[in-house]
Amino acid sequence: MAASTAQVLSLYRKLMKESNKFPSYNYRTYALRRVQDAFRANRSVEDPKMVEQLLNQGRDNLDMIRRLP
Repeated sequence: MAASTAQVLSLYRKLMKESNKFPSYNYRTYALRRVQDAFRANRSVEDPKMVEQLLNQGRDNLDMIRRLP
């Protein structure tokens, strides 16, 4: 299944929202910057398999962020 633009944007919003919950300023700004940089770096990817792989990687990162205290 090919990832839609809506799925990618939804994941971006979720990652930004969860990253913004870190109580420490340093962790929070680092996580926000990493999310922004990763999405900017992969903006031009059009291969459906690669997009799906990156989307799954982003979902894994989101799960990891949610588990952290």
